[in-house]
Amino acid sequence: MQSALDMPIIGTVQTPERLPSYEPDDRPAYADNEGLYAAAERLTWISGLVLMLSSFTDWYAGSGDGFTIAVIGWHTGISGKLIFFAGLAVLVIVALREAGVELPAAVPESLIVIVIGSVATIIALFRTFSIPDDFLPADGRGIGLWITLLSAIGVIVAGLLRAAEEL
Repeated sequence: MQSALDMPIIGTVQTPERLPSYEPDDRPAYADNEGLYAAAERLTWISGLVLMLSSFTDWYAGSGDGFTIAVIGWHTGISGKLIFFAGLAVLVIVALREAGVELPAAVPESLIVIVIGSVATIIALFRTFSIPDDFLPADGRGIGLWITLLSAIGVIVAGLLRAAEEL
């Protein structure tokens, strides 16, 4: 007589000869590097790079008493440094995505890009309308300040395009 331990509870099961293999794809189905998604990706990193580098361009320019002065964004105080680090943060987000690191689903990447672009736009607008008293001979706005403002708006547009694709 067989004991209860010798009897198999589950019978043998025959496995199929070949199991279907699925390759995991890090990107959504619409991310075929064509169309709006590719434009949003490209615009994100280009705008982030220009935003980061724009803190080293002239934000204020002017002349007085026979000399010309130009002040780069980095030397305007905390605002120039915040612009630099905002652009760097956008580039880090793009680099992490390319490396395969994904943010949690509760915090979409497009939302973070939009927030960074909005903060950079507010800072650039503030610096557009408010020239620090320390740079009084430099009473005009330089081309770098306008580049900063346009690239910050570009970061917002890139985030909105990515959000539109995610919906």
